[in-house]
Amino acid sequence: MPELDGPDAPADIDLGGGVAFLHTPSIPSRGGLALTHGAGGNCQSLLLQRIAAVWAAAGFTVLRFDLPFRVRKPKGPPHPSRSAEDRLGIAAAIDRLRSETAGFIAFGGHSYGGRQGSMLAAERPGLADGLVLTSYPLHPPGKPEKARTQHLPELRTPTVVLHGTKDPFGTTAELSAALALVPAATLLVDIEGAGHDLAPIKYDAAMKTLAGAVSLFAESSVVVPLFDPSL
Repeated sequence: MPELDGPDAPADIDLGGGVAFLHTPSIPSRGGLALTHGAGGNCQSLLLQRIAAVWAAAGFTVLRFDLPFRVRKPKGPPHPSRSAEDRLGIAAAIDRLRSETAGFIAFGGHSYGGRQGSMLAAERPGLADGLVLTSYPLHPPGKPEKARTQHLPELRTPTVVLHGTKDPFGTTAELSAALALVPAATLLVDIEGAGHDLAPIKYDAAMKTLAGAVSLFAESSVVVPLFDPSL
């Protein structure tokens, strides 16, 4: 999907040789969101573009970027043996975002990207101040016994999860049980009828990410004014 032109268009930036866009709000920045994609896409997906636009309109600097595996190849899924490189890419993006704006810094990731970001946050507490995960891939479709929960008891970062009730990667009940393992504040936002892609136009998933962040992070953070949409 092509980027919009005009004064609100994001700026192309250099981030490890991959595709990356910096969305700068028209008002003084209240904080930031580093935002990345899943295993089958890239940072130009409609969902990520809409999330970036909604958060930037609310006053946040958004860094939307491709993961290292997508930098290496334009199509195809990541290889599990190189997932640590994707986590390093996420860390680099968060560090870059902190150089662009002060305040509360959240990480947002869809599916695989969100899982890698949550693993990184468990490994490096404090790297991000909050997580906004869309369609967390709790287990492969049809294989609930292979739950990807090993790192969750070590995750101490407040976490919002958006989940479609028709997502084959996990049911609402399964995700609720998984989030109960996290020793930090969590919020599960169900989108009735949505699948793994969250159908961002039909269900306005982007606005729901911001609403979820306002709800959870305002309670768990000392920077409550940053999340007051009326400011």
